Amino acid sequence: METWVKIDEFASLANLTRERVLEMVASGELKSKQENGVFLIDAGSGTKAVVHTGSNAVMIDNSNVGVDNEFVEKTIGTILSLHEKVISAKEETITSVKSENQFLKDALFNTQEVYEDDKKTIAILREQLKAAQEEIEFLKRKYKMMWGKVINTKPKEGMDD
Repeated sequence: METWVKIDEFASLANLTRERVLEMVASGELKSKQENGVFLIDAGSGTKAVVHTGSNAVMIDNSNVGVDNEFVEKTIGTILSLHEKVISAKEETITSVKSENQFLKDALFNTQEVYEDDKKTIAILREQLKAAQEEIEFLKRKYKMMWGKVINTKPKEGMDD
């Protein structure tokens, strides 16, 4: 079954210039006809003559080169395989980043716990130091009252041991 398309529409669909389409008609690569003053191209012959790859058009001469189905299947298979590998690597990366984030989170919590414990220990040691200083002051007053002397922790100048 033949499907006829206007030349300008075919050129835009095939991503070709109007001049290139006319060249292909002249060389016999495309079937064409003129009806009521409108130039038409057979879309069926166009699909055999033009194969799109990305945004570029690849011209295939029907008489010399044909697209091998096996080649197309292998290419698609390769693309799908590479896509699966990319998805797998992406999932592995995400898993790795998640485990690293969990490790860092745990390390942060542990550091925070150690900080809180150290803070409590410092507070306890300050209380003990304060209590020890108060006890020393008390003992100094007690000694002074009992003996009438003041404890001098520094050795007097001029005394050699």
